[in-house]
Amino acid sequence: MSKYTTGEIADLCGITVRTVQYYDKRGILTPSEISEGGRRLYSEDDVSRMRIICFLREIGIGIKEIGEFLDDPNSTEVISLILEEQKKRLVSEAREKEEQLKKIEELQKGLRNSVRLNDGDFNFESIGDVVNVMDSKSKLKKIRGIMLGVGLPLDIIEIIVIVYGIRTGSWLPAILCIPLIAAVAAYLVNFYYKNVLYICPNCHKVFRPGMKEFFFAGHTPTTRKLACPECGETNYCVETTECAH
Repeated sequence: MSKYTTGEIADLCGITVRTVQYYDKRGILTPSEISEGGRRLYSEDDVSRMRIICFLREIGIGIKEIGEFLDDPNSTEVISLILEEQKKRLVSEAREKEEQLKKIEELQKGLRNSVRLNDGDFNFESIGDVVNVMDSKSKLKKIRGIMLGVGLPLDIIEIIVIVYGIRTGSWLPAILCIPLIAAVAAYLVNFYYKNVLYICPNCHKVFRPGMKEFFFAGHTPTTRKLACPECGETNYCVETTECAH
């Protein structure tokens, strides 16, 4: 079986030597062998694992979460589901791009005919259809965007009023703002809970957990550790939406 040095595995995976060393330090991917001369050697399986790590990093998964995925007994199923969800998003985006292209082509044809015939029959209302077509974003991205767009300003306001109270000794702004912030935060959590479903990596059941389990479960940007109501297994279940199924 082939063995690869740190530099070779970096070249194969399109990353830097420093990145390989960093993953080694974090325990995400350690070499399968140390040579007598102290060289760190990686196997074919290590190369495959590194490519999976690089992909997960590219789609926004954090180092800590990746380590948990790969150490999970059902890591293959979890990663498979993540890939499947990514595939669905890309297919959806491709379809929307294709529809946009068709509208542009129809508009171009209409414009050419209108110029050639000069009869005023061209329906310029269709221009609005082209102008208003936006780049596709998945429903999940929109939901997360709402959470971030509302939640981040709330966090900033909360920090400001607390700092103001500490510096001035006047806690009235905090007393007035914090209950409102808490109410909005509760609404956001409930909004997210109602709009997101989860896929069990063990039996592929799509489900919505109880609110209490949802709230206290460990989670990553794309998964949450939940007990599946179908098979009873507790795994990192992959987020999805009703429109994806």
